[in-house]
Amino acid sequence: MNNKASWIKSPVNEEGFCPVFYRRFRINGVVKKALLYASAVGMYTPFINGERVGNELFTPYWTQYDRRIQYQEYDVTAMLRADSELCLVCAEGWAVGVIGYERLKNSFSDHISVIYSLEITYENGETEVIISDENTNVRTCRITFSQIYDGETVDMTAPVRELGAAVCDNVNTKLVPQQGEKVTEHEILRPVKYFVTPKGERVIDFGQNMSGYAAVSVSGKRGGRVTISHAEVLDKDGNFYTENLRGAKQRNTYILSGEGRETFKPMFTWQGFRYIRLDEFPSDEICLDDFKAIAVNSDIKRTGRFVCGNEKINKLYHNIIWGQKSNYIDVPTDCPQRDERLGWTGDAQVFVRTAAINFDIEKFFEKWLADLALTQGENGEVYGIAPLVKLSTPTKVSAAWGDAAVICPWEIYLAYGNKKILEDQFDSMKGWIEYMHSAGSEEFLWLGGDHYGDWLAMDGSEQAGGDDYIGATPQDYIASAFFAYSTKLFVKAGRVLGRDMTKYETLYKNAAAAFKSRFIGGDGLPIPKTQTACVLALHFDLCGDRQKTADYLAEAVRKNGTRLTTGFVGTPYLLHALSDNGYTDIAYDLLFQERFPSWLFSVNHGATTMWEHWDGIREDGTFWSSDMNSYNHYAYGAVFDWIFANTGGIKIMEDGAGYTHIKAAPVPDSRMGFADTSIETRRGLLASRWRIDGDTVHFEFEIPEGTTAEIKLPNGFSETAGKGKYIYTIPLDNSDLPH
Repeated sequence: MNNKASWIKSPVNEEGFCPVFYRRFRINGVVKKALLYASAVGMYTPFINGERVGNELFTPYWTQYDRRIQYQEYDVTAMLRADSELCLVCAEGWAVGVIGYERLKNSFSDHISVIYSLEITYENGETEVIISDENTNVRTCRITFSQIYDGETVDMTAPVRELGAAVCDNVNTKLVPQQGEKVTEHEILRPVKYFVTPKGERVIDFGQNMSGYAAVSVSGKRGGRVTISHAEVLDKDGNFYTENLRGAKQRNTYILSGEGRETFKPMFTWQGFRYIRLDEFPSDEICLDDFKAIAVNSDIKRTGRFVCGNEKINKLYHNIIWGQKSNYIDVPTDCPQRDERLGWTGDAQVFVRTAAINFDIEKFFEKWLADLALTQGENGEVYGIAPLVKLSTPTKVSAAWGDAAVICPWEIYLAYGNKKILEDQFDSMKGWIEYMHSAGSEEFLWLGGDHYGDWLAMDGSEQAGGDDYIGATPQDYIASAFFAYSTKLFVKAGRVLGRDMTKYETLYKNAAAAFKSRFIGGDGLPIPKTQTACVLALHFDLCGDRQKTADYLAEAVRKNGTRLTTGFVGTPYLLHALSDNGYTDIAYDLLFQERFPSWLFSVNHGATTMWEHWDGIREDGTFWSSDMNSYNHYAYGAVFDWIFANTGGIKIMEDGAGYTHIKAAPVPDSRMGFADTSIETRRGLLASRWRIDGDTVHFEFEIPEGTTAEIKLPNGFSETAGKGKYIYTIPLDNSDLPH
């Protein structure tokens, strides 16, 4: 971006309108190279000579706007002609529009601003720079309304009005090159069904819950209207259900020009949906060929693959993938449909390992974690969401949520082997550790505070329904456990970077000792004997008696009908805590459990993404609630990192970040039949495959160059392997197999 470019704004600030900033110019020779740099407070889409520049959506994306705003670079060499026009079509987006569950506007500014520079190099070596200043003009466009939650209105009959010359603006933030992944369109889904509900609503089903928007092609008279509402599910009677959207309208309206066949889709918003309702349509005849749903997400590369012989587990994996895609739209959001869609730190933390298996998220998290660091308070506190938005009551500074500042960088380092993420986030990690160290009345415990607890656990005060949000595991227990765990990870990160971590090694030892003194009873078990309490003690290595704790957890699961009671905090580690301590059979039983609460309960109820609640839809077809009930919430999809590490058997060794040193130790289960697990690492394809064939189990491993694998089979055979393919066969009736 040329440093002479100025931030500019419209001379008229009309409520909710979408201004177009435009500049006409002449080309004075043969163009060798032309680069456009642009950004906005709000969202913008660039056009040159009426043609859209690039394929990115929602630029300049969502950052901690008071600290930094990204700008984008585009090669527009082939788009220029002798007389040209540059346009930036804008909307309010995250920075200016309504954002956050309190539906407050103007999180960063009360108006849209833009900045740009067009840098042209001619064949004769001369250069020309066209910059944003008062020579830019402003007009309205036919997008007459656009908000992230409520949708977009395009009126092709609306007059385009000239508003005058742009005015220079004072935008007080740092302008930086784009750091994160771009957001683009992806899969195109065709309708699977059109039907009329019992209420008489005209509804189209695309068969897949997703993030994106519907596109419609239609002909009609001038002024004819197409109004489309979006929903994730139908109610128990088969009617279109939108109560769980809360205040979000998720409604797009198109007003026809009457000039032949017209195709519409929104430019500055997206919806979370499976179904659309035709509230208004210019014809009684519905042709499904005129509709399509377009998936939208960050342009992250798919890396992990899994398929097995159990179709319900395959469906669960499908739901995990679509849950991640739907919520990885520039920041890791909690859900894509209701009036929230915020970068919740807890959700991001519990899912990050699974996320890094499924997709290449290194660049995605580098950008988001940089903004998380910018949100931290002066004492190192990390809030519940990043970037922050305007709320009358800030989100909590909570254990497990704030720990994203430490856990996410560490997991990204393990997945990709790049120390830079630890270097970039080291001060942020340290700040969070120091915040926990200073919180509460005890130096080495985190007591007091207001936390999210074991969010949505099933063992809350209302035991029968588990409707208590924070679960039964005491907040002090969870907070103190995470204090010790994150400190331990921080020490590891510092060692990787060659830092002197003596101070924090001592802090960890003291925190672990204090935890055991306060929260482990004389019988060696956690004093709060919940499933989550046992899981955290086992997985964070904070047990009094490890085997006794594992035995107690296994028995607690069995006594509960082989069902879990864990929420957002305990669930990601539950199966690991069992399988790492001799109970892989029970871990598998939980995975295959179909009764509520379980992963397959939602699969059996037609889910195509992950649910926020174990019982988002109950057996009788009623809903858990209407105020907080998302059907596209990826957190519980964290179970896949257990499937990857145990069914697939692929585990990164602590000295093998970036899959340079792994353990390959799959544990087959006859209910799977076979499993094919792979990941495209930085070194190439790493695969683990097994199948049960009669009375034998066949194993095949594919190891890329630069990876050392410690292969271990259930019959006790082991060997160290480098690049190549390895095939083994062992008897099925091995006592080490769980089922």
